[in-house]
Amino acid sequence: MILNTGGRTDTVQYYSQWLLNRFREGYVLSRNPLFPRTINRIELSPDKIDVVVFCSKDYSPILENLHEIHSRFRCYYHYTITAYGTDIEPNVPSIEKSVETLKKLSQMVGKEKVAWRYDPVLLTDKYTVDRHLKTFDYLSRELAPYVDRCIFSFVEMYKKLAYNMPELQPVSVDDKLLLTKGLGSIAKKYGLYLQTCGERDDYSMYNIHKSGCMTAEILGKALNISFKKAVYKPSRKGCGCLDCRGLGDYNSCPNGCRYCYANNDHAKALENYHSHDPSSPLLLGHVLDTDIIKPAVQTSCVDNQMSLF
Repeated sequence: MILNTGGRTDTVQYYSQWLLNRFREGYVLSRNPLFPRTINRIELSPDKIDVVVFCSKDYSPILENLHEIHSRFRCYYHYTITAYGTDIEPNVPSIEKSVETLKKLSQMVGKEKVAWRYDPVLLTDKYTVDRHLKTFDYLSRELAPYVDRCIFSFVEMYKKLAYNMPELQPVSVDDKLLLTKGLGSIAKKYGLYLQTCGERDDYSMYNIHKSGCMTAEILGKALNISFKKAVYKPSRKGCGCLDCRGLGDYNSCPNGCRYCYANNDHAKALENYHSHDPSSPLLLGHVLDTDIIKPAVQTSCVDNQMSLF
């Protein structure tokens, strides 16, 4: 079983103490969003979890104690650093601070286990093609020696964005051409492996690879493992990622990123965050007498008899 700690919320940035407590106690409870009275119990032990995948915009709250998880489990780390300021990502650290934190993380766990995410790529009057390319150049120069790869994708124009970001401009075919050509050229200049995720178009002519962000090839190479029965479960069209289990809940991330798909009520997210109990086995709330707790199906997909390298 692959465990994704960052689905729907940034548990590393805002719930790191809870996350550490769950691994210390060896299990976590996850409420079914479709059947709220049903709770799944996930065992957090190396024989039950094949890989722990982290995805965060700020690893600084967990760095000091990250060894508790990293030393026991196979781990892979996604670190999102974009061109945006607090007007779009209100509670995300500055680019400069994020760069320094990523470097510390990479030095702790090894660059082969760290992927830098530059997504979603969106356009406004402020965040133009030119600004993206200038920021990407700076970030690539700083981060290329510390990451395994960079992953990017273009923003999905779903309905909620029209309300959350009325200033958002559609990314045209010409915009994509300028961006991909420029991003690919910059990545090549710094020796940075660049790929898309969730994109159906082919940009290989610009030194851009097409893949998922969590594939058997990526995890296998980084962690020296092979998969005996890799199950792919796309989260959207164009996605090529392995099936995984997420720990996050909707309306629980205080970052307030205006392009976020998982929050539809920022006030509710803040309320949930402030009422959060780090000692609870659930991310939000507590187990009720009427709840039904069931063991989660945890099937290994890793071949423990062999490695890739």
